[in-house]
Amino acid sequence: MDGNRGAVLRYPWDTPPPRGEMIAVAEGVLWARLPLPMKLDHVNVYALDDGDSWTVIDTGMGSGLTRDLWERLLSGPMAGKPVRRVIMTHHHPDHMGNAGWFQREKGAELLSTRTAWLFARMLMLDDQDAPPEETLAFWRSAGMAPEILDKRAGEKPFNYADIVYPMPLGFRRICEGETLTMGGRTWDIFTGNGHAPEHATFWSRDDNLVIAGDQILPSISPNIGVYATEPEADPLQGWLESCERFRAMAREDHLVLGGHKLPFTGLPTRMRQLIENHHGALDRLLRHLAAPHSAAECFAPLFKRTIGEAEYGLALVEAVAHVNHLYAKGLVSRTRRKDGAWLYQHRE
Repeated sequence: MDGNRGAVLRYPWDTPPPRGEMIAVAEGVLWARLPLPMKLDHVNVYALDDGDSWTVIDTGMGSGLTRDLWERLLSGPMAGKPVRRVIMTHHHPDHMGNAGWFQREKGAELLSTRTAWLFARMLMLDDQDAPPEETLAFWRSAGMAPEILDKRAGEKPFNYADIVYPMPLGFRRICEGETLTMGGRTWDIFTGNGHAPEHATFWSRDDNLVIAGDQILPSISPNIGVYATEPEADPLQGWLESCERFRAMAREDHLVLGGHKLPFTGLPTRMRQLIENHHGALDRLLRHLAAPHSAAECFAPLFKRTIGEAEYGLALVEAVAHVNHLYAKGLVSRTRRKDGAWLYQHRE
């Protein structure tokens, strides 16, 4: 969902670094952009100069193209110095897809929250030729459109392992409340939830930098989704709680280095937008649920735009997250439809 709502954030750079190049966003902090084969067609990664080596934060999707671009960066803007540490902000493959490559091929140490590392290792074990019954049951319970369900039931599903370089055993855990020295700065580690469990963010004690991954983005709101792995989850509660904590920490001069889009300042405004975005969606959803509807029948009030087939999967898991939140709060009841879909209705 778009959370910008017309307010103006400030963007120090109008354009991202060209492919294979880097921009210095602060002394000892370089920004690069790597391509993604999807509608959101890029991910931002950062390299922090530790003197005789680099710390890399996030690594892009695990593909030969991306690793070729990393080789160009390593031999060019990164001056041939080794990468000593690689940090994954969270377990999504567009952010940690080459973490294992840096470990195996470059000798880097991997730093991660425990939950992010365990999720990544767990998901790498899934190698399926067809959607498992648990996934089909989840789609039915969400009210997936029959024609889309029939099509996806016969297709090979997304397999995490297909776009993630194999991860060796071993990592160093980072935790909420710890500090980390990198790029000549001391950084406080604060974790968020909602978009991904135990998502790491880094807040510099020495200047105004915040490395936010996907926890804080400008102009777009990170996807908050529920999946067959935990169909009764309420990630929206974790998201809202995290946003309130970060809102209390936000300063107007913070330069936020996110996982997508452009670096920006105006963090207090952005935190307010991200919080109000979902509260507004919940209010619209409750009005819509004056009559019973499945999650898949809630796209219009949630997103206020037409959802095409390309966005359908992400829209569905986000719709489930919102109805799950209302159900967990006791604001809606639910009953099973004959086709297996949950129907939610506002408790008056």
